[in-house]
Amino acid sequence: MKIQRRTLLIVLSAASLAGCGFELRGKASYGYAFQTLFSGFTPNSPIGIDFKRQAIGQGLTILDAAADANKAQVVLRIHQEQRERVVVGTGVNGQVNAVLLRVRFRFSLFTTQGKTLLDEVELLQEREQSYSESAALAKESEEQLLYRDMQQEIVFQLLRRLSAVKSL
Repeated sequence: MKIQRRTLLIVLSAASLAGCGFELRGKASYGYAFQTLFSGFTPNSPIGIDFKRQAIGQGLTILDAAADANKAQVVLRIHQEQRERVVVGTGVNGQVNAVLLRVRFRFSLFTTQGKTLLDEVELLQEREQSYSESAALAKESEEQLLYRDMQQEIVFQLLRRLSAVKSL
């Protein structure tokens, strides 16, 4: 009897979740006005590596060899990709207790014929981090995780901006 009640409770719970519109978050999918893109990222660019992986997953063909630039429908020109670390707080003895981490990324998008599709755009992500000399190693690991999070957010913003282009 207890097993039947438990089973009924589980079935009713699942049915109520399905009825409320609950859905597991899936991979975002964007539509693009182009299929091939020449990326101007440097070979070891962290944002470039993430971008290429995400864009290929979205069905885009990414060309990154300069010889293939003319084969692409659009060119992604990278103007700036920069990580910054700024001290924003110090204690009474002069030791750092807070830093601001930034990832700044500027780009533009053109057709191979030179038509501007997106003027220069700047994407900026910031995270504030407390800091302690006694936990420097842990804070360094936390900093790398924060940079990674900001980098992924910039890639998603970049993909959304590229999907906003409706025609070549």
